[in-house]
Amino acid sequence: MYDRRYLVDDLRAGVVVFLVALPLCLGIALASGAPLFSGLISGISGGIVVTLFSRSRLGVSGPAAGLAVVVAVGIESLGFEAYLLAVIVCGIVQVLAAFLKAGVIAHYFPSSVIKGMLAGIGIILILKQIPHALGYDQSWEGELSFFQLDGRNTFSEIGYALSALSPGAIIVTVASLTIIILWQSPSFKTRGVARALPAPLLVVLLGIVLNRAFNAFAPDLVISPEHLVAVPVSSSVGEFLSHFIRPDFSQVTNPEVYLTGLTLALIASIETLLSVEATDNLDPEKRVTPTNKELKAQGIGNIVSGLCGGIPLTQVIIRSSANVDAGGRTRFASFFHGVLLLVCVAAIPGLLNEIPLASLAAILLVIGYRLARIPLFQSMWKEGLWQFLPFIVTIVALVFTDLLTGVLLGMLVAFFEILVYNYQLDFYREETAKGCFTIRLTEHMTFLNKAALKRILRDLPPGCTVTIDMTSTRILDHDVGEVIEDFATHAESDGITLTIEGATGPMIALSDGVGDPGT
Repeated sequence: MYDRRYLVDDLRAGVVVFLVALPLCLGIALASGAPLFSGLISGISGGIVVTLFSRSRLGVSGPAAGLAVVVAVGIESLGFEAYLLAVIVCGIVQVLAAFLKAGVIAHYFPSSVIKGMLAGIGIILILKQIPHALGYDQSWEGELSFFQLDGRNTFSEIGYALSALSPGAIIVTVASLTIIILWQSPSFKTRGVARALPAPLLVVLLGIVLNRAFNAFAPDLVISPEHLVAVPVSSSVGEFLSHFIRPDFSQVTNPEVYLTGLTLALIASIETLLSVEATDNLDPEKRVTPTNKELKAQGIGNIVSGLCGGIPLTQVIIRSSANVDAGGRTRFASFFHGVLLLVCVAAIPGLLNEIPLASLAAILLVIGYRLARIPLFQSMWKEGLWQFLPFIVTIVALVFTDLLTGVLLGMLVAFFEILVYNYQLDFYREETAKGCFTIRLTEHMTFLNKAALKRILRDLPPGCTVTIDMTSTRILDHDVGEVIEDFATHAESDGITLTIEGATGPMIALSDGVGDPGT
């Protein structure tokens, strides 16, 4: 049952997430080659439908920038109506994956990589929003990849922005940042006005008022329409409902639909699970999201989105971090943002289209800074090289490639650290007497332990007596068994007396005269 103590916090956070989500939904739809309204449908489905089935307290779902290129290729290949069928297939696959308990994958992402992902996204937000803050925004809102569809990159876009400054947008950005910083100062945020009126909402209203004032008194400062939000405007209820496009079910026998749906399900599920781990990491109360229920909720959300004409959705870290930053407490904040998207897009699209992107850039700049604060880098450095290295590799790779590539490279570095650790593991080797050695194997001997065991056995002096103690071993990988077999084969020629304790069953077949399994 909902705790009404959290209502004000959730309403305030829902407004902030709505303001962040609105341009992202439109921008990602634009980059995907889909109708703009399809991005809004995806955001509405993520806010309302996913939240109803999810158990994530702070996660927010909607169209994801990481899927934009994949979606664009799919729409070009299948056509939009047939592609909606692939979105439905994606949802069905995610629901099946939830029943197969595939959500457990989320728990295998190292915390250093997750923290690196958050910091990397923070840096990307800052870099990507600088052009919007300066009034030069040729790239689509929400773009995260380093290389853009127009052939430019993150840094060159900033260079172009510096050569094409918009004074009106800069004024709005500076005023917006001033309000946000003031609202969050310790001396001001406890006041009634700061608690009742979210700073991002005030920023957006100020942006609209300033641009109207520019239009009336300083035409040279007017922010042009391409630097404003662009929600499709409907002149009637019928025209509004016409934006909800039905899938082409005649393509149900097209195998490409299913291949596209499977591809979408794989990428969308990975992005969702990454976001779940990251959002749980940001949660001040450190609550844990049931990942299988989240996959199920995402699947249902994608089914509804596809049926209504929306592009695929995932849980999204930018919107989720905005929710955390705004003080959201429960799932109601995400639900409320979905309701706001639906109501405002239907009722006041004209007013929404007066919002300067510079106002929204100021909000995202602050969110980006909080995700990539300097104390985070300092704390990761203090935790040691093998925590800092995956963290910083993830950040750099994210900034210069994209989300999934960055996380993958960070995971590879973390995995390499596991290999180094297992290679250095000595398995409790001890010299019990002069020339007598005991090597105690661990409970789980996997292929990761193969190199370390080879090293230890190789370093044994000729003529010694060796006992390999396997009494605690419950899992013995075939590769490890082969290492022991190979050692047993040449031990006698090296004058090594070998005894194996605790070996059971057919795990190891030793040569005659060398040890006795089970002794």
